[in-house]
Amino acid sequence: MFFDDSELVQKKQKIQFERKKLVSLEYINRDIDWFTDGKLVAAKGDTLIYDVEVYANYFCVSFASVTSGKVVSFEMFEGVALDIPKLNWILNNFLLVGFNNKGYDNCILAFAIKGAPIDIFVKVTELIIKDRSRPSEILEQWGITQLNCNCIDLIEVAPLKASLKKYGARLHCKRLQDLPYEPLETLTREEMINVLLYNINDLDNTNILYQELLPQLTLRLELSNEYRQDLRSLSDAQIAEHVISAEVAKLNKKHPKRPTIPAGTSFKYQVPDYISYTTPVLQEMLATVRAADFVVTDKGKVAMPPEIAALRIRIGSGVYRMGIGGLHSSEECVSHKANDDVLLIDRDVASYYPMIILNQGLFPKHLGQAFLQVYRTIVNRRIAAKKAKNNVVADALKITINGSFGKLGSRFSKLFSPDLMIQVTITGQLSLLMFIEMLETRGFTVISANTDGIVIKCAKERYNELNQIVQLWEQLTNFETEETQYSAVYSRDVNNYIAVKLDGKTKNKGAFANHWDKLERNIFKLHKNPVSLICIQAVCEKLTKDTSIEQTINQCRDLTKFIVVRDVKGGAEKDGVLLGKVVRWYYSTDIKGNINYITNGNKVPTSDNARPCMDFPNEFPTDVDFERYINDAQNILEAIGFYPKQLGFEQRVLFGIDNIFEINADSADNWFIPES
Repeated sequence: MFFDDSELVQKKQKIQFERKKLVSLEYINRDIDWFTDGKLVAAKGDTLIYDVEVYANYFCVSFASVTSGKVVSFEMFEGVALDIPKLNWILNNFLLVGFNNKGYDNCILAFAIKGAPIDIFVKVTELIIKDRSRPSEILEQWGITQLNCNCIDLIEVAPLKASLKKYGARLHCKRLQDLPYEPLETLTREEMINVLLYNINDLDNTNILYQELLPQLTLRLELSNEYRQDLRSLSDAQIAEHVISAEVAKLNKKHPKRPTIPAGTSFKYQVPDYISYTTPVLQEMLATVRAADFVVTDKGKVAMPPEIAALRIRIGSGVYRMGIGGLHSSEECVSHKANDDVLLIDRDVASYYPMIILNQGLFPKHLGQAFLQVYRTIVNRRIAAKKAKNNVVADALKITINGSFGKLGSRFSKLFSPDLMIQVTITGQLSLLMFIEMLETRGFTVISANTDGIVIKCAKERYNELNQIVQLWEQLTNFETEETQYSAVYSRDVNNYIAVKLDGKTKNKGAFANHWDKLERNIFKLHKNPVSLICIQAVCEKLTKDTSIEQTINQCRDLTKFIVVRDVKGGAEKDGVLLGKVVRWYYSTDIKGNINYITNGNKVPTSDNARPCMDFPNEFPTDVDFERYINDAQNILEAIGFYPKQLGFEQRVLFGIDNIFEINADSADNWFIPES
């Protein structure tokens, strides 16, 4: 088996597979809503979800309508031939949606409609998965024409390259099921039927993902029409590369090529003219940054120079660290509250990285000024679309604007420009430090800073003075900031916090984000696994309405809010039942013991007393351990500083770190504040 470690396969074989003995074709016909030929013809032009499975002696492909849910399947095994004319008709008369279909399924289907036998499917599968061969290369080698069908592949549109199982778990799919047999095994007829049922279940999960991504696909269709390219199956960054490269090619009269930048190439950051500081310690910090050498690694990344990475910049009561990704403050387990005399104000910089590129006139050297011309045109068109309230166009162009930045740091991209990427990120950090210095030296307190914004504690009577400083910084830097006021901010650390807005709504970040709690589609729920969402909800209810933790949790009867989803490398099992590599559970009063790794038998973290929930029950379980969730919610309140703690500065700063700079209001000249 080339798909898995042989020892791991043996361990799996010793563990009982949890599978239903669905061997009756009569059962299948009764349980699944199959397409008749007449209904299939009538549905011509519809959207079908599809998926392919290949085993040593079995092949199947299934299609399901997104509107009716009806299914049509094709099988091929000894004694049963593939209905090639009918399969070919489907491939040419529907919009087809799959997951990694362009990377695998379409290649297999191209062979299938040419009448290839199953052993060829097996060989092609080996080439794609084991040898990492490109489908286009395989087809060319065998003299097979690529499928010319209208299809969308969701694998790049969905964020962060997770598996279909993981996306399904994040979207609370009904059934979470791993492949029932090791890849390319020889199957019995009973096992073939189980694979077919698994295949059809995967269609349900792909459809759930498709429905979640519909807004993103709508934007991609708009961009496809605008730029006359099929961009429907591309990630944000891929779209940016395709669009910008094509537009630059029109201006330069030649197609751009991916630049070659050898490992070891070094360059220095170019300090913009407006960056300046009044305090000696920040001036010293700037000199360190100016003198540092940024070096391209053998993977095409840029390492942060050690002298910059070592900096711990103390300004007032805050400590700030610079990194490739952005500026971060160092608060831990702390809360701040507004009152009649004190305001909490969040100032975020609008379109921070795009504006740095435009303000400084930055462009990849190998693309020339044409890049800047194209980029500025796209930004201006988006601004115009927003003013005209054409949200579809505005959001579509935002994909190109934001997606382009990631490609600056990819050595595989035509936009690759590590010096430009560093110029943008370091400029962003130095600009924020300049903002923080201006505020702190005037007696204002900055309680948090993260990449593109800061949170300020301001005496209400000094609000106008604060705005004057903000306006001065905006004039000096040519940025615009947007204000949000909070009634309270509760932070575990800079990346994990809950901020309560004046209207009672919350802004949740990091571990406390709860994108599943929103009514509208929110692609961010695809970024992370849900973990006891009821605890986050209970904490937010406590912070905003003073509702007791016990009341919120004890009254909830939505099982999705109690679910924990976890990735388990190598797969997991519970009491001899194989669960797979993505496991879903809730905490039970009736279950003892843990879920364990197949590879070593160790406990899967936090899985004590967990009941596997690979299939959602039809009714809310009677064994949910409400007390466990109440305790976990109370722990969150403690972690975010809801309960007062006496923490001195020394307890919150890393020890043994050189270059801890300190600034206070007495150490700098007064800033000139123009009269309002």
